[in-house]
Amino acid sequence: MTQTNESADRIHELLRRNLQEVFGEGDAKRRRAAIDELWTENPTLYVPPGVIAGRDAIDKFAGDLRGTHPHFVYTPTGEPQALHNAGRLAWRSGPRGEAPDYTGWDVIIVESGRIAALYVFLDQPAT
Repeated sequence: MTQTNESADRIHELLRRNLQEVFGEGDAKRRRAAIDELWTENPTLYVPPGVIAGRDAIDKFAGDLRGTHPHFVYTPTGEPQALHNAGRLAWRSGPRGEAPDYTGWDVIIVESGRIAALYVFLDQPAT
């Protein structure tokens, strides 16, 4: 079996842009344009509430999530990493200039230069 290696630069770009242009974007038209550009035709999103399949469903989820906290910003907390056709990026989210309300990791699987799957891991809040 032959496995293709995606470009590390492209994986890094996908991680950064998805964080800002999909989950951090409040404008529905710009968010949808980013999803259409960055994601494959039939992608899957794995999040704590469940599995979300397809661009339309991902768009709705991202828009609904954004609507719950429109003033939050997503900020990478380190550099993205790439390995073969996968990548990961740690991030935090909360009001600009304040301590984050939550943190997590995005892990993507890339096919033909686009996100085929995104796994979102949320960190446990500090106690």
